[in-house]
Amino acid sequence: MSEYFLTDDFLLQGKTARRLYHDHVKDLPIIDYHCHLSPADIATNRQFANLTDIWLRGDHYKWRAQRSLGVPERLITGDASDEEKFHAWAGVVPQTIRNPLFHWTHMELKNVFGITEYLNAASAASVYGTCNELLKQPALTTQGILSSFKVEYVGTTDEPWDTLEHHQSLAAGNFPIRIAPSFRPDRLLMIGNTQSFIENLELLEKASAIRVTDIHSLLEALQNRVDFFHNNGCRVSDHGLVQMPASFHFSSQLESEFSQLLQNRQGAYSDPDAFMGYVLLQLCKMYHAKNWVQQFHLGPIRNNNTRLNRLLGADSGFDSIGDFPQALQMSRFFDRLDQADQLARTVIYNINPSDNEVFATMLGNFNDGSIKGKMQFGSGWWFLDQKDGMEKQLNALSNMGLISTFIGMITDSRSFLSFPRHEYFRRILCNLLGDEMEKGILPNDEAWIGGIVRNISYYNAKEYFNL
Repeated sequence: MSEYFLTDDFLLQGKTARRLYHDHVKDLPIIDYHCHLSPADIATNRQFANLTDIWLRGDHYKWRAQRSLGVPERLITGDASDEEKFHAWAGVVPQTIRNPLFHWTHMELKNVFGITEYLNAASAASVYGTCNELLKQPALTTQGILSSFKVEYVGTTDEPWDTLEHHQSLAAGNFPIRIAPSFRPDRLLMIGNTQSFIENLELLEKASAIRVTDIHSLLEALQNRVDFFHNNGCRVSDHGLVQMPASFHFSSQLESEFSQLLQNRQGAYSDPDAFMGYVLLQLCKMYHAKNWVQQFHLGPIRNNNTRLNRLLGADSGFDSIGDFPQALQMSRFFDRLDQADQLARTVIYNINPSDNEVFATMLGNFNDGSIKGKMQFGSGWWFLDQKDGMEKQLNALSNMGLISTFIGMITDSRSFLSFPRHEYFRRILCNLLGDEMEKGILPNDEAWIGGIVRNISYYNAKEYFNL
């Protein structure tokens, strides 16, 4: 068997890169300001039943890889036992080389469970047994894992009607790690599907105790929930969109049509984009008034496979990169807010690498000197949170903006084992800058550049989110 590849110097290809990582960022805490972890699992300090329970359930990255290798759905999301599902995944891992799953898999096994052997069909039984025994220990409950990775802040993703009871419980219990909600009202912007919109609207009405009969009462109900979230520690909003809306003019005719749709609870709305644009614009003004950070994840095509989505539901691994025009609509939306000086601190995530320079230059238009790095080009996201994707994002940001103001990495994950992605990012960052220091492209001044990598890895985010 070849020497195990995950050495202390993994991805660090020069002496300077190694010093930058080991001496400056390796031991920094983690601020994970966007993820999809369950607040209930954290509040109840969940202990997972086995490795499949914590690692495979809900992980559509792994599911996509398994389907590509012809693994039957029964062994992925079906009625097979947890042990059968794990063995099916273990047999796939050797074939994932050069996919980030190969790196993530082995980093998570090493960093969480201390396993330093390759996962494959031959090692599956041993790995499964060892990890299952370790998962019985208090150190590997949800709260134990957060503590072991030195996590300081977790930003969960929450619907406007969420009770936030688990956040309240954590705050009341003086849990030392800050677990804060993020306001995600996307389902109340998507009026194109009337049935789904009305169902979600009814949830908003119940949570806010406001009957929505027109656009004004809708905004009143949303403001009610923004206030509620703010009072429960929320300082961040999040939106997952294809594009920023092209229109935000809400005419009296559209207003009347909306009231009629609410009255009838059925029918089709004639201009869903204008509705989204107007409501989102008003929400962004609310965020600015609360001094929140707003996030926009742009560009994916979701739920491409109709047959399998009907069978398995959304978020099952049938999404991909879209090729939508982004620049003009971003410009018009941010400019409308900026004209009224109501543009909040903003993080924009790009899923199509061909748009990296578009995003990086667009954000520079709306930095106004009010704070450092007000407009942020978010880290490599979804299909781009891998080595090549991160390097391309870092290069575009460096060339078109200021990498020194960057607020760094997120996990964007539903898994409590995903925190090694922060280490992955830090190693890639240190290697990128260390290589250029050795080549004479950057000053060979470790104190100077070391301060910058520390800021990108931790301190910029701490300042940006007022932590």
